[in-house]
Amino acid sequence: MSKVHVIHENTEWVLPLRQAFAELGTPYEEWFLDEGAFDLSRPPPEGVFYNRMSASSHTRGHRYAAELTGAVLAWLERHGRAVVNNGDALRLEISKAAQYQALETHGIAVPATVVTVGRRHIRPAAEKLGFPLVLKHNRGGKGLGVRLFLSLAALDEYLAGAEFEAPVDGITLVQRYIQAPQPFITRVEFVGGKFLYAVRVDTSQGFQLCPADQCQVEARPALGDVSPASAPAAKFQILDGFDSPLLPRYERFLRANGIGIAGIEFIADAEGRAFTYDVNTNTNYNPEAEARAGKYGMRAIAKHLTGLLEASRARAA
Repeated sequence: MSKVHVIHENTEWVLPLRQAFAELGTPYEEWFLDEGAFDLSRPPPEGVFYNRMSASSHTRGHRYAAELTGAVLAWLERHGRAVVNNGDALRLEISKAAQYQALETHGIAVPATVVTVGRRHIRPAAEKLGFPLVLKHNRGGKGLGVRLFLSLAALDEYLAGAEFEAPVDGITLVQRYIQAPQPFITRVEFVGGKFLYAVRVDTSQGFQLCPADQCQVEARPALGDVSPASAPAAKFQILDGFDSPLLPRYERFLRANGIGIAGIEFIADAEGRAFTYDVNTNTNYNPEAEARAGKYGMRAIAKHLTGLLEASRARAA
C-alpha cells in the first residue's frame, strides 16, 4: 500500500506531524537519513515523499545526511515519485548563496552579501561592504557562525583568534547588517506552495534579524538554536489579515524551485525596504502561538500530503 514517506534526521521536529497524521488516519513511514544504503537498480516504493532534511543536520552528528538525501531525491525523481521539497529545494536549503541568487531571480531583494572561502578573504570583503555587518555560514541553520561586527578592529580580533568557526562547506558569507527601526522581523509560512500565515517575531530581547539565524547577536558571540518551535511563544504573534506584495513573488519562487513547504523570513529597514534573508524548507511552528491564533502548520502539512497521496492513488487505480 502506498503511503507518505517523511525524510528527516531530527525526530523531535516531526513529533507534531506524527500527531497530525494520526488524527487524519494517514499511512506514513519515516526515513531517518543519517546513514545507510539503497540500491539504485531497484525502484523506490510507491507513495508521496516529503523531504525535511535540514542544513544543520551535521551539527547533530549526521555529517553526510544532506548528501545522502540528495542522492535519494535524485533516485525518487528518476522514478517519477511525487516529492515535496525536491532536489532543487535541498540545494537551496544547504546553500544560502544559492538561496539569494534564486530569490533575486524573482525580484526579491536580499542583503548585500560577499561569498568567501579562506579566512584571509573575509577582511577585504568586510572592508568592501562596510560596518555593521554579520558573518554567517553558507550552510546555515542553528545560527551557525553568525556574528555581528560593529568595527574592523573587532573583526580583526575575531579572525586572528581561536574562536573562529570554520563552516562545514568552507564558505563564509559576509553580509550587510539590516537594522530594523522596530524590534521585529516577519516569517511567512507556505504549505502546498500557498501562503498559510505570517508571524511577527519580537526581537526586543535579543533577536536582531530572526529567531534562528541571528538571535541575541549582541548578547553572545556564538548563537544557539532558537527556532519557532522552541523559542518562547510570547515572541511569536501570528498576524491576522497579513498581506504583502512579496507574497506572489514568494509563491513564484517556491514553484520554480520545487519547494512545497517552507518558512521565509524578511526584515524591513528604516526606509521600509524589505530584505529576505532566509528560506527554511524544514519549517517548524510554535505551538502556543498557533493555539492562540487557531492556525496549525503541521495539520496543514498533513492535510496537504494526505491529499497528494489520495490523488496519486486515484491516478494509479
